[in-house]
This record gives sequence, structure tokens and C-alpha cells, in this order.
Amino acid sequence: MTVPAFAAPKYYAAPKYYQVKEDLRRLALVAGPGAPLPTERSLAARYATSRTTVRQAISELVAEGILNRTQGKGTFVAPPHPAYIRQLTSFTEDAEAQHLKSASNILGIEPVLADEQLAARLRVPLETKLTRIERVRFINGEPLAHEAAYLPGLLPDLQQHLTEKGSLYAVLSTRYGIEITEAEDSVMTTIAGPLEARLLAIEMGAPLLLIQRRGLNASGVPVEWTRSVFRGDRFQFFARTRH
Repeated sequence: MTVPAFAAPKYYAAPKYYQVKEDLRRLALVAGPGAPLPTERSLAARYATSRTTVRQAISELVAEGILNRTQGKGTFVAPPHPAYIRQLTSFTEDAEAQHLKSASNILGIEPVLADEQLAARLRVPLETKLTRIERVRFINGEPLAHEAAYLPGLLPDLQQHLTEKGSLYAVLSTRYGIEITEAEDSVMTTIAGPLEARLLAIEMGAPLLLIQRRGLNASGVPVEWTRSVFRGDRFQFFARTRH
């Protein structure tokens, strides 16, 4: 019997952009927060590569939160940023648990009618009246997330209560007797479009985490569905399970 010959494994050098990226990471660590990065042209000459390669390396470091790029000013080493960890509570409660300062900019609160998707997610009849809440969420003064929440029914004076309290879950509990006792989160990746880039002060195409949450009451009835996009360079997802 002839034993088949197996080729020896081949080892490849890391791509050029990755080598540039890791060297820039080390330089950023040495230079410290706020230090300016050389221009793409000078970096391309330094590494004997193209500006496209340098741009890819920088873009990935920007996405990771290592560098900040400001239109018209240049690229700088980013300051250390707190990572917001998502738990099975409200945004405000999550932030407080991590000793972070949260804030919200309410973009609008309005009545809408449930389309087919919302009706299915909230388990309500088509064209049921819902309340839509759109907000930008901030951590330590930086925009972190853009979200739109949908709640069955109409909630009088919601904007006033939400402005005063900050936490939607707390307002629902204390003002409207709606308790969210369970949450279902689905997580996927996406990229920033023009709206997210403007609201979250990031570049077009920057990585985002898209989280869709359905909140349930003690009877298992959906009382909230929220679509949120979080900046990929500031966010960690944390979940704990027990047996």
C-alpha cells in the first residue's frame, strides 16, 4: 500500500497592513493619549508601502478605539475610554452599576401604529397604537448608542417623566405600573450609516453592535421592543448564566 504524501504546512507572514497596524499600536502606547499621528503620506514612506495599506491599518485602530480621527485635524492617540457593559437591566441602571455617568438626548416621542414586524414582536394586533421613543444615549459625555423603543399603548406625559427620571424602566414601573422582569436580547454586527455617523460622532462604515431587546412582564407578555446600535469601540456585551 502506498502511503499518501502530505505536504508540509505552509506558514505565511502577516499581511503588510497588519504589520503596520501592530507597529502603530505600539507607537500609540508609547506616545500616550492626545499624541498626533504622522500623516498617511509620511507613514507610507516610513513603512515602504502604499497609503491604502496605511489607511486600512489606521481605520482598524480607530474602530478598536486606539486612535481618534477628526476631519480636518488629523489622527490622534485616543484617551482611555470606559467600556460600557450591557446587562439585563436598563441602560441607566447598567451605567450606575459600573459607576459611569449616563445621560440621554430624547429625539422624539410619538404615537405610531404597529406594522407587521412590530405586531409580531410585541404580539399585538396589526395597527395597534404604540408609543415610539427615540434617544441617543451617552456615557461620561460621549455618545454611545442610538435607540428606538416601542411600547404598547399610549403613555400620557411620558416625555416629562422620562426627562426627570432618565431610566425608562424606572418610569414604566413607578408611573405606569409596567414591570419588565425578563429580557430577550439578540446581538449582531452592522456598520454605521449617515444617521449613526452623525448621531454617534463616528465615521461612516464604523463597526456597530445591533441589539434588539424584547422586554417581558411577569406573565411573559411583551411590553417593550427596542432596537439599539452601540459603538463597537466602546461596548462590551456581558451575560451571566446559572445552572
